[in-house]
Amino acid sequence: MKYAAFAFALILAACGADGLPTAPEQPKSGLHMSGEVKIGVQTEL
Repeated sequence: MKYAAFAFALILAACGADGLPTAPEQPKSGLHMSGEVKIGVQTEL
């Protein structure tokens, strides 16, 4: 029984059940940019 409770707690932790979901913060007005840019050349030797 002790192992079943441990397995249940592990499953809950693995799925991200840590509380109620929250809405994302609204961005302020204006121009906003985010992301990732990679520039380069890939060659095979």
